[in-house]
Amino acid sequence: MDRINVDHMLAIEEPFMKAPLEQLKRAVRQSQKLAEREVSQVGAALDTMASGAPDALGAEEMDRALSGLIDRLKTLKRKLEEAQHEEAQLIQRSKQRATDLSELDGFESAAQPEFQRWCRARLDRVLVDYMLRSGSVETAQRLAANSQLEHFADTSLFALVMATERELREQHSCRGALQWCAENRSALHRVQSPLEFELRLQEFIEMARGGNTLGAIAYAKRHLTPWSDTQLPRIERAMMLLAFSATTQCPPYKAMFDEARWVQLAGDFRSVIFRLFNLPSQPLLHLLLQTGLSALKTPACISGDVAERNRDCPVCQTETLGRLAQDLPLSHHVHSNLVCRITGERMHEDNPPMRLPNGYVYSLDALAAMAAKLGGKVKCPRTAQVFGLAEAKKLFIS
Repeated sequence: MDRINVDHMLAIEEPFMKAPLEQLKRAVRQSQKLAEREVSQVGAALDTMASGAPDALGAEEMDRALSGLIDRLKTLKRKLEEAQHEEAQLIQRSKQRATDLSELDGFESAAQPEFQRWCRARLDRVLVDYMLRSGSVETAQRLAANSQLEHFADTSLFALVMATERELREQHSCRGALQWCAENRSALHRVQSPLEFELRLQEFIEMARGGNTLGAIAYAKRHLTPWSDTQLPRIERAMMLLAFSATTQCPPYKAMFDEARWVQLAGDFRSVIFRLFNLPSQPLLHLLLQTGLSALKTPACISGDVAERNRDCPVCQTETLGRLAQDLPLSHHVHSNLVCRITGERMHEDNPPMRLPNGYVYSLDALAAMAAKLGGKVKCPRTAQVFGLAEAKKLFIS
């Protein structure tokens, strides 16, 4: 009963391990590209200087050109040192997360105090993840600091998501999102995401909204036509947008001018970045709650008869967690368990089910505790009828 299913727990923790690894791969790839590009350009400049006529550049101009290249290499060195520091942090974060999950193999029972402490830390990091996704970054940072879980929080990643979403929703600017797309173009191409096209299309729409027809045409030639192989119908419709005003009632073009597109772009950006970093679209808190609620949900929880509901069952609380469980399936039990309505504890051979004369069943422990308070009497919580404890009969389920 108290055995821990490690495989199931690790399955739901997959994003916990993958997020820093994906960030590390991306950081290493960007550092490599930066180094190759800068070294190549500096090398090409040196080759040009060396192959030129001896007197093509004066000593002063040569000194100035070499100083510029040296400054450029110093800047490259500084950027690579910063990138190396970031990569080291990501490696350390991955090691700490792997160590945390490896502790599961050492737990023999869910009742162990060590496992309870591990679960408490896990709950804290699940709450941190939920707060980060909800935009409560400062609160998440304080909880992570108080619980010493900073290495478990993907704060920088969610800060990027929140800042970019805010820029799209509130400022109606694609600048930050387009910069991110440029840095991750190969990854977007690999997952066949049209996010960059959608952002470019929105900038074109804003030019059309402002009446900048010539600027919009030039922008389309430069940034939309490269997508003509896969987005030609939408590009053609976008060009037709130049013939309409922002107040048009023509459905296709009215939808393109709709301000709600900014909210959609913010949602698309979040979906894509979560996909690239192997993060679930829902907070882990929601997934865990849904898993627990679906394991508890029974036909009695959704019964129209309020008397059938258990006051200790979270699914029966229709005003709180019961709302989350409305669309979840009923639990599937191969073996039935009898749970006492009074104590919420499972009934078994040491705490057998006892049937009152009115037909309702409760556990022996619950009735005995009630009788000790009421002078040998028990009161049915459903009907308020009073009986002697001796009138309760042990129930045998066949």
